[in-house]
Amino acid sequence: MAGQDDPGARRSRLLLALLVAVFAFAIACSGGERTIILATTTSTENSGLLDALMPAFERDSGYNVKVVAVGSGAAISMGERGDVDVLLVHSPGAEEAFVRGGHGVDRASVMYNDFVIVGPANDPAGVREAEDAAAALARIAMAGSRFVSRGDDSGTHVKEQELWAAAGLTVQQGAAWYVETGQGMGSTLTVAAETGGYTLTDRGTWLVVSDRAILPVLVEGDPALFNRYHVIVIDPDRHPGTNVEGARRLRDFLIGTDAQALIGEFGVETLGRALFVPAAE
Repeated sequence: MAGQDDPGARRSRLLLALLVAVFAFAIACSGGERTIILATTTSTENSGLLDALMPAFERDSGYNVKVVAVGSGAAISMGERGDVDVLLVHSPGAEEAFVRGGHGVDRASVMYNDFVIVGPANDPAGVREAEDAAAALARIAMAGSRFVSRGDDSGTHVKEQELWAAAGLTVQQGAAWYVETGQGMGSTLTVAAETGGYTLTDRGTWLVVSDRAILPVLVEGDPALFNRYHVIVIDPDRHPGTNVEGARRLRDFLIGTDAQALIGEFGVETLGRALFVPAAE
């Protein structure tokens, strides 16, 4: 079992981290008290959900939200440094460690959808016949079919690694069939479509940006593919320079009645189904 630690992908990840840090620093220096820096996942941006939510919040609150859309791992790292004010992410284990480490407070469930495995319509690895998602990945590995990974420590990448572990397989260097893009979900779907590969994706991004005829859903419905998103305020005691008042205002908005209704309706008019399920508790 092998995975390719491509030098180009590593450089892309390092460059992304540098650009994100510079962007956050520039915002922090110029934003003022009415600016909130939100670090979130590429799935919330690629799906278009933020374009539906943030204008409503800004209009009602008077705050200006600056969004940094990266993988959940990169977003959480920014939170650990105090470079942002609030997170909207989907990597539960990393989120729990983040809060235990004293970096975040007021973590709350916002919504959920699911992950799916997509791939070429002719399904050369036969993953449609797999009993669950882990078994599907095992079939891909055994067949040597191309698998395209985000490889970016995002919530999706973490879930993929969990599935490899559940399959009893270890991703190592050297196999030509395993490709890491080091990029977001939209770009990774594009690479999978162009190269005839399989990939793991959140359903929302797949619905919005993918050609569903080229990359149909092949595996879905496994409880292991459940995908929940949480909002977390950066702890002001640990990071006193953050805009905690604005962050809490955004948190309360995301779990409030109006935003939850917007989340539940998002995608219905254009795609015929909601991309996310509201899940404030």
